[in-house]
Amino acid sequence: MTILGTGTANGGISVLHAAGLGRGCSVGIELQCEARLVEGASSPSGDHHGLLDAVMQIWVESGYPRFDTAGWEIDSQIPIGQGLKSSAAVACAAFRALGQASWTGLSDYEVVDMTVEAQRRSGCSITGSMDDAWATLSDGWKLVDPSVPSKESVLMEGDLEGGLEVLIGLRGPRANTTDLIDFESQSKLFERALASLSNGSVLSAISTNGMAISAAMADDESLRLCNSLIVRGALAAGVSGSGPAVAAICHVDSEGVAETLEDSCERVIRTRFTNRLEIEEEVDGWE
Repeated sequence: MTILGTGTANGGISVLHAAGLGRGCSVGIELQCEARLVEGASSPSGDHHGLLDAVMQIWVESGYPRFDTAGWEIDSQIPIGQGLKSSAAVACAAFRALGQASWTGLSDYEVVDMTVEAQRRSGCSITGSMDDAWATLSDGWKLVDPSVPSKESVLMEGDLEGGLEVLIGLRGPRANTTDLIDFESQSKLFERALASLSNGSVLSAISTNGMAISAAMADDESLRLCNSLIVRGALAAGVSGSGPAVAAICHVDSEGVAETLEDSCERVIRTRFTNRLEIEEEVDGWE
């Protein structure tokens, strides 16, 4: 099968859920997603929301070349429906593939804006998840205002400490559904998370945001698990996105954290943040 274009993106975890205060922040992790635009009809399994159809619709509506006889192949390391930005990664990678196939020099701003619209149109996200899209495309974290175009959206940004491990605990399929009012009811906790982020305490923000999500989702089990992870040595722990995955950030040798997740979850994924600082440190070491 002929490949017309290829695009990549990565997964992420939440620092501040956008449904809480109308501003969102996520950070990328090294779980990869690749989208390939191919000749002939091809529909990946798992696209229950019709996200890739929305991607194609928005691409054409934006005035770019049509690919009426093309289909998709998706290879992703990101678990679906776990709050790990799998939908944003697929959409961003797909728009990048379309850009490569058409020799269109898309900026990240354009990819983010189209991804937000694709997620809203397909029903994959309550807010459009602009912060998720940024996390899947770029290193570090960005606090964004999703009510404005992406070029104006970034309120703050930064990197995390290098050398940290991110452990993702998968607890099975999402059991609870929620809407905006559930998140808005936890505004005090989200405000604490935002204050921590504003003060540079990103790890504290992750934990507090996770507490707010657990409360909004009535997920007492995740709250108990995150408390246990902190006791066992995690630097931060919290539900990501709307769950149910739990993310724990720790030093590489924190086996107590891994054991706690393994005892409570169906599967544990070990990964790291996508982080410019680590790349720069490695380069400096060769100078």
